[in-house]
Amino acid sequence: MTRHRLSARLFRQVAAAGTATGLALALGLAAASGASAAPAATGGHHDSSFKFNLVPSPNIAACLPDASGKVTITPGKQNDVMKVSISGMPANAGFDLFVIQQPLAPFGVSWYQTDVNANAYGNGSATVEGVFDVETFSVSPGGTTTFSPTHQYHLGLWFNNPQTPFKLGCEPGATSPTVTPFNGEQHAGVQVLNTSEFPTDAGPLSNVTR
Repeated sequence: MTRHRLSARLFRQVAAAGTATGLALALGLAAASGASAAPAATGGHHDSSFKFNLVPSPNIAACLPDASGKVTITPGKQNDVMKVSISGMPANAGFDLFVIQQPLAPFGVSWYQTDVNANAYGNGSATVEGVFDVETFSVSPGGTTTFSPTHQYHLGLWFNNPQTPFKLGCEPGATSPTVTPFNGEQHAGVQVLNTSEFPTDAGPLSNVTR
């Protein structure tokens, strides 16, 4: 049967049916009877992102029982995008995120990435673009200090203000706030979240490739 005769027959069926649904069906069948359909799309969107959690540092679960974080790293052709979200934090508190060699003290080689600020509900987020994958490393061939290429595969988040964790009771037995160098002024508080659920020598960034 020719295409013209098939189309005419379909439209006569539609006229007999007298419905919009029948018309749509006939039009679809008529189109299908014509030229070959375009090839179906193959594959579809592939999400190559790597997701993992940030867990409470020592003593934090007792003073901030809901403190947690989530990280998504999406590799790109030239670099990566890292999205960090935190929750269960003190309202309106500030934090500082570092890429670090070891998840817990003494932390090793550490690289300042971004501030992360909590809102009135204790939630916050930040997005950083850089190299956050199996190739992340630091090196100092000389100068004021010297060290060989050293990979940093972990993340750590610190209180920006040393008074915040101290007043919350996150430093049991301390008579004054603990001051650490983990912010832009090198006058931060203690670590609040980290990636210690991963092995020390195989942090989450080592699972990300481009």
